[in-house]
Amino acid sequence: MKRINAAIGSTLLLAGLAVNADEVPTTREMNLVGWQEFAELVPGQIDTVLLPLGTLEAHGVLPNGSDNLAPTAMAAELAERVNALVAPTLNYGVTGSLDAYAGNFSISAAAYEVFISDILNGLASNEFRNIVILNGHGGPQTEILQRVAEDVGRRQRVRTLVINWWAVADDITHDVFGENGGHAGNNESAYVQAIVPRHVHAERYSPAMASPRGEGWSAYPFPSSIVLYEEGQGYPDFDEKKAAVYFRRVNIRIGDVVEATIKKWDEAGIFR
Repeated sequence: MKRINAAIGSTLLLAGLAVNADEVPTTREMNLVGWQEFAELVPGQIDTVLLPLGTLEAHGVLPNGSDNLAPTAMAAELAERVNALVAPTLNYGVTGSLDAYAGNFSISAAAYEVFISDILNGLASNEFRNIVILNGHGGPQTEILQRVAEDVGRRQRVRTLVINWWAVADDITHDVFGENGGHAGNNESAYVQAIVPRHVHAERYSPAMASPRGEGWSAYPFPSSIVLYEEGQGYPDFDEKKAAVYFRRVNIRIGDVVEATIKKWDEAGIFR
């Protein structure tokens, strides 16, 4: 009887594993998915990939990798909701006017354009239908991403979406903080604080570290690593409760954008 029960249990266990293998991926991270499981998942069960990317750049008292940390955390939060795999984060980007600060890296625009094009082409070749770029860095990088994503989408007949999260969440910034934000300002500081609070060094902060972008002048390097969108607004306050609220609301908003865009593509029968 014990042998029969054990055999039945083993059969049920194997059946359960088979069902789970078909319905639930063992992980959402492409870094951790083996080729056999990948072949079972894509295409068919999973058509969407999230690609987080940013750069290494000074951010006031935040980690230099804040532009990478934010979209990486965002992708992890959204992957199950939008039924996506998460591609490895591209941590190096086109930094711009803050590249002279300690610990910063910048890839040339020409090299970055070729590299990101190859990455997107590779994702398309792996038969993802929806390629969602979660971008954590502004400046010239955003223009490159939008242009390359459109080009790859047209040539490969895949659907591409580039999300600059801080811009999409602009109204949430005003709602949570009652004012505009900034690079390493209240909004970005809050999101990163919700992810890695130990690495946000509020004790090093001074309001003198922040400057608004001026009209009629430019400087290289930019004189502050906290860049305010509006004068007198966007100074970080490092409020833990606001950080938690902001993190949650931003993730919901980005998920809404991804889901709505894919739904409209599907309804229009684009590249199906």
